[in-house]
Amino acid sequence: MDVTRASSRSRPLRWLVVLVAAVALVGCQGPAEPAVKSGTGELRTDPEPLVERFPVLAALEGARWMSGTFGRADVPGPSTYWIDAVVTLPAAEVERVRSAYAPADEGMTPDITEAMRAELPGGPFLTGDALDAAFDHERWHASAFLDPKSGRLVLIATGT
Repeated sequence: MDVTRASSRSRPLRWLVVLVAAVALVGCQGPAEPAVKSGTGELRTDPEPLVERFPVLAALEGARWMSGTFGRADVPGPSTYWIDAVVTLPAAEVERVRSAYAPADEGMTPDITEAMRAELPGGPFLTGDALDAAFDHERWHASAFLDPKSGRLVLIATGT
């Protein structure tokens, strides 16, 4: 048997063994520290900063929201910002959003910061990729949850 041929056949197997070992080692390191939302804790009602970041909200009737950064203060580096908002939309805007983005009841509930949980409407919430994409703007990415009964939309956004 040619030794060169045998060793070239076993190379893929060696790489597979190395890959499996590396994945196992990474898995043994324990869970990563979860991202921590930090902020002022101030509940805001001014709609202008929301409309500036998310122009699709131009017709909102009211807003309650909080914002801040992810991470720990003792770790330097660029910041990722967050906004959790519950906005009230007029009935015509709720219908426009439903027809334009076709959100569906997927059994999901928004996971917003503890200080905002009292603001959540009862649901069920309509969600979907097209609805989320409607709120993506410049450096902001969002997940949107519409409660058509209350006319409220929950927005969970991150940006740089």
